[in-house]
Amino acid sequence: MAKDKRAEVIFWSIALPGFGQYLNGKIVKGTVLIILEFIVNVKSGLNYAILPSFYGNMQESIVNTDFQWLMFYPCLYLFAIWDAYRDAGGGTSSYSFLPFVFSAFIGTIGVVYSPVFNINGIYFGVIWLPILSLILGFFIGKVIQLIVLKSKKSHTGI
Repeated sequence: MAKDKRAEVIFWSIALPGFGQYLNGKIVKGTVLIILEFIVNVKSGLNYAILPSFYGNMQESIVNTDFQWLMFYPCLYLFAIWDAYRDAGGGTSSYSFLPFVFSAFIGTIGVVYSPVFNINGIYFGVIWLPILSLILGFFIGKVIQLIVLKSKKSHTGI
């Protein structure tokens, strides 16, 4: 598939997990992901945490959040993005899943530490720390992917 199709499904999956699957014609999978996203979103109180976070009221966003449910969100979110990307013809290279896996893992760690993590008294909160953690995790996964590929290449003599 064209490169623009892969970018399109990534952006739609970022907007709402499951939309990328719809674009790929995977209606059942897309519907399941949308339902799961809705359940986790409602149960975690994510939408009630977003607005106070944007206004800088981190304590209110923490109070409105059920962290046991919110910890599912990064994994669901990144799986939907990776799956849509893969189904659109992306991710065919070796270990292309690593940036997505590390992004989900470090994003979940960001969720866990979001109520207590601060730098010089500045809290990033329930929304911003996990988002920054997702980005950090993606780059860590990309670096690990490149190291593994380089190591594999040097061991096989290719």
